[in-house]
Amino acid sequence: MSNEVYSSSARIFKELFDEIGKVIVGQREAVEQMLIAILCNSHGLVESNPGLAKTLTISTISRALDLKFSRIQCTPDLMPSDITGTYIIEEVSGKKQYRFEPGPVFANIVLADEINRASPKTQSAMLESMQEKQVTVGNKTYPLDKPFFVLATQNPIEMEGTYPLPEAQLDRFLLKILMGYPSFEDEKEIVDRYTKNITPTVNRVVSKNEVLELQKLTRDVPVAEDIKTRAISIVTATRAKSEYIEYGGSPRASIGIILAAKARALIKGRNYVSGEDIDAMAYPVLRHRIILTFESERKGMTTDQVVSDILKKVK
Repeated sequence: MSNEVYSSSARIFKELFDEIGKVIVGQREAVEQMLIAILCNSHGLVESNPGLAKTLTISTISRALDLKFSRIQCTPDLMPSDITGTYIIEEVSGKKQYRFEPGPVFANIVLADEINRASPKTQSAMLESMQEKQVTVGNKTYPLDKPFFVLATQNPIEMEGTYPLPEAQLDRFLLKILMGYPSFEDEKEIVDRYTKNITPTVNRVVSKNEVLELQKLTRDVPVAEDIKTRAISIVTATRAKSEYIEYGGSPRASIGIILAAKARALIKGRNYVSGEDIDAMAYPVLRHRIILTFESERKGMTTDQVVSDILKKVK
C-alpha cells in the first residue's frame, strides 16, 4: 500500500476530529477509541458518569460519518422486540396480513444507553445483532445495514436494578472506553459554547461507502513479527499465575490488540503498527477481559494498573 494512501487517510481523520471538535470539547482519546472500534468493524462499551456527553459524542460522530443513528434507552421492562422490531397486522385490499416493522437496531450506529439496566433476555437480543450482524424474528432473518456499530454505555455509580453483563458478553466488545471529567479549561469552553443561542453544526466528512473502504484499509496495515509477538506476549502474561489476576484474556484479546493497533496507526497516518500503538490499545482491549483477584480488589487496584505492570514486564 502506498504512502499516499496513508497520508490521505491522516488528512481525512484530521478533518474528522476538527469537525467533531465543533460540538465535542476535549475527550480526544474517547473519540479516537470510538472511531477505532468503528474502523475495526466492532463495538465499544463506554463507562462514565452521567452528563459527560456520551449520546452527543456518538450522534456527532454519526453525522460526520454520514451514518444513520438510533438510541435505545435500556430499562428493566425493555423487551427484545423493542430492539429488533416486530410483526404488525395491517389491512391491504380488504385482507389482513403481517408486516415486519424494524426496530431501532436497524441503523448504522446504535447507542444502547445503560445496557446493564436491560434484562438478560434483552441484552442477548442486542448481542446477537452485534455478533451476527443480523436479526431473527420468528422464522425469518433480516441482515443489518453495513457498517453496523454498537456503543453501549454503563453507569459505574448507581448499580441498583441492574443486570451486569456476563464476562462472555463483555468479550463481544472490542474496547472498553472510559470517559472522564473534562479539564477546567475544557469545562469553561463547554459552558461558554452551550450557554449561547448559536448551536454548532457538523458537516459530513466521509460517506458510508468511504467508511467501509477505511475498514478494509485498516486490515491491510502491515504488522512486524516482533510487534505481533509483543502483543500476544502481553495477552498470555494475563493468563500466567498471578496474585492480581484471576482470569486472563482469551485469543480474542490478542486479535483485538493487533486490529485496534492497526486502526490507531491508520488514524495517525502511518503505514505500520508501532509498539506505542500496541501499548496504547492494550488498556481498552484488556480492561474488561481480565478478572482481578480478591487480593487486588482489596488493595484497591484497577485493571489499568495491572495492565500497566504487565506492559513494563513484557519486553
